[in-house]
Amino acid sequence: MNKSALLLVGSLLAAVNLTAAPVIVQSPDGEVAASFDVKDGALFYSVSKDEAPVVGSSKVEILKGAKMTLSDQSVSDHDSSWKPVWGQFSSIRDHHRELTLSLTADGMPVTLLCRVFDGGLGFRFVLPDESKGRKLVFSSEYKPLQTVAHYAGQRGGKIGKRAGVPLVSERKDGLHLGFLESDLYSAAGFELMKVGLADKGRSFSATSSAVSAGKGQVTAWRTILVGEAAGDLAVNTVALNLAAPCQLEDASWIKPGKGLWDWRVHGYDNGDFVYGIDTRSFLRYIDFCAEQGIEYFTIDDFWFLKAKDGKMQVAPEVDIEKTMAYAKEKGVRIMLYYDRKKGDFGDATLFSHYAELGATGMKYGFMGNKAEFTRNSIDAAAKHRLLINFHDGPVPMAGVERTMPHLICREYCHGQQDSRSAFTPETFLRMAMVSSLSGPLDMSNGNFGIRSINAGEREKGPKKKNSYISTVVSEVARNLVIYTGLVTLPDAPEEYRKKMDLFGFLKAMPATWDDSRVLNSKIGSYITTARRSGDTWFVASVNDQNARTLDVPLDFLDGGRSYEATVYQDAPDAHGVKNPEAYKITRITVKKGDVVAARMAVGGGHAMILKPVR
Repeated sequence: MNKSALLLVGSLLAAVNLTAAPVIVQSPDGEVAASFDVKDGALFYSVSKDEAPVVGSSKVEILKGAKMTLSDQSVSDHDSSWKPVWGQFSSIRDHHRELTLSLTADGMPVTLLCRVFDGGLGFRFVLPDESKGRKLVFSSEYKPLQTVAHYAGQRGGKIGKRAGVPLVSERKDGLHLGFLESDLYSAAGFELMKVGLADKGRSFSATSSAVSAGKGQVTAWRTILVGEAAGDLAVNTVALNLAAPCQLEDASWIKPGKGLWDWRVHGYDNGDFVYGIDTRSFLRYIDFCAEQGIEYFTIDDFWFLKAKDGKMQVAPEVDIEKTMAYAKEKGVRIMLYYDRKKGDFGDATLFSHYAELGATGMKYGFMGNKAEFTRNSIDAAAKHRLLINFHDGPVPMAGVERTMPHLICREYCHGQQDSRSAFTPETFLRMAMVSSLSGPLDMSNGNFGIRSINAGEREKGPKKKNSYISTVVSEVARNLVIYTGLVTLPDAPEEYRKKMDLFGFLKAMPATWDDSRVLNSKIGSYITTARRSGDTWFVASVNDQNARTLDVPLDFLDGGRSYEATVYQDAPDAHGVKNPEAYKITRITVKKGDVVAARMAVGGGHAMILKPVR
């Protein structure tokens, strides 16, 4: 046999071997593994944890019905760290193993990348020039094994007839899996994947399509998170590590913080003043922000009445120029609402107009669940150095806050009292462990005048009186639990002044963190989150409608030091329906290894600030 024939036989044998045996790539710690296999011309993947299967053999495609072949593979190691502009951590380790598969789909060369981390994995396709103009259909199955419950979507509820993104699967052994996309921002032409049920709800299919732009085009990363408990997924960094690095040359203008919001206060009467959509109300909010060190104030809908052809008809009760000038004088940043339902101002000049008004950012309502439109809006906001907060059912785009960190938050959740309906504590707890996987949320927690709201003393309060179940301590705790770059406080300044000792927690709490972890968690039942800023820890627990006491272990504290803990807790007679505003504040001294009993009322909460004793 001549040399050429030997090479041909060797190549054929190599191809047979590659398609005959699964290709496996493990996480750096060896606990999570992804396996890829070509069977009868189709590509399949599966996932295991500690050598036990957690996702069964699931099909992956990039061209619908195309015959797949595998010609080559390689594995590389990566270990580095990067610093977010803001977020749950001041430094994130990117430690993974990457598998590169060289494939053909109906003869077209295509590359599949799979990165496996200790906390999960992601895989995406990279397209060649030969694909240009072809219809791409990125579809992947997701077959979680031994699950007892699935939660999904913008409100994090249990799956009924349809699924959504993100999707969380709870297993019999307590393990939790999260299924979502990362870096959709970089996947030009693709919309958010649509998730459908299969096999009587035991498995799922995810599909997104685009016309190929050719060489270098990528899909989003299909991402699977793995955690020992539900709360582990909320602080999992896999989706962030998969996202493209920050694309802004200068991000120093992006400042996370806390802010007041006018929308839920309309009609509130403090005895000699009634809040409305008018200049005098806006100036009162700005005064309170300046007085208390609150960085932002969000002016919501109806400050303008119509928009068309680069012009806005401002409400006659609003002097927007005076308001913006006063905010600038007081050092308060303004987030200004825009509503596409009131007319099309013109996308080409919209963001420059808001910048010229002096806004720090835009709260964008009714922009739609459209990925390409969202990409363009993100880019336009960056060009004019405007923060952006997407509202009313936006595209989740997990990981984009790494790539374009001026996207400060989004309402990919049920905002508290949204559509004038009050959500339950259980709703909050589902969203805190499901919807939050999509990234920073704007949920508008932090009401202090709960009795007033339940009595119907606000124009935008719940339609049904006494349907809002929470305690004031739970309201405080919720703001720590939810990860966001803009903490939106929805109540009247007067209500915060009535409880300034409790408001002290919110004043002290930053909006960006050095470290974050979840200590207790059960979807829909309870959560305890701990976050560190410098050497100070903030800890918060939120409860469902069953009174309970959670053990909060302080193992995260530095050894050899004592900490003074300011403890904010439901009073003994507090109750989320009957007595929502009863609380007490105490101080205790604690150290590493201690366990604090967090007693919580029905719909209640618990919070602590722990500072080292000097």
